Amino acid sequence: MTRWLSSLGELWVSVNKCAVWFYRDMEWDVRMPEGISHKGRYLVLCNHQSGVDILALQHCLNRRAPFGRYLLKHQLIWVPVLGVAWWALDMAFLRRYSKQELLRNPALRGKDLENAARACKKLKHIPVSMMTFPEGTRFTEAKRDAQNSPYKHLLRPRYGGIGQVLYSFDEALDCLIDVTIIYPDGTPTVWQYVSGQVRKIEVHIALRPIDDDLRGRDFREDAAAKGRLITWLGGIWEEKESLISHTLNNSLDNTQK
Repeated sequence: MTRWLSSLGELWVSVNKCAVWFYRDMEWDVRMPEGISHKGRYLVLCNHQSGVDILALQHCLNRRAPFGRYLLKHQLIWVPVLGVAWWALDMAFLRRYSKQELLRNPALRGKDLENAARACKKLKHIPVSMMTFPEGTRFTEAKRDAQNSPYKHLLRPRYGGIGQVLYSFDEALDCLIDVTIIYPDGTPTVWQYVSGQVRKIEVHIALRPIDDDLRGRDFREDAAAKGRLITWLGGIWEEKESLISHTLNNSLDNTQK
């Protein structure tokens, strides 16, 4: 049943891709590495600028990588129609605790990792792409300045969601799929995308190994594991910033010529 439901989700994405083919002026520049398997188990991370990011990820990875799943707040299961669809597609619903709840009951500290492990138990045994946006919110210059981000085109990455996946899946993950989405003509809205107003989307995809010392570690309690995770994610973000800057500068030079 899981395989059939995943195929249904992929069919839905394929229909969306067919609709985009009617926009002849939309150019896709996708740098896809070899080695991605439809039967693999991956952690997928991506920079976040717009609702179009999810559509772009689906466009590029559909039927190449396994059907994507997300870590969702448990309250979202009550969203009409979509909540049932997410449940049927084996999305991982997590019970997270607020700072107030943790202050009232310190015994809950660290329970979110155990909740994540239980939610992901089934996903460890099927082909899956665990999708994450480490920035946690869409990039804007105002948000960048407010958090004093060291990057020009990115917000500071958060390690919590990635840490939960690495803890929950442990050795089950094959590797990391690192996706960088670039909009040379400016960040589009979903309406601009579906109405054919977007001229070009660049997607750079890289496969990265996941070191053993990042797998199955309790980054909430283990300071060394937390430091290692932050350093690893920071290195990826440095490369991502360099790639975005280089690509946008080349696009500007070509436009001026």
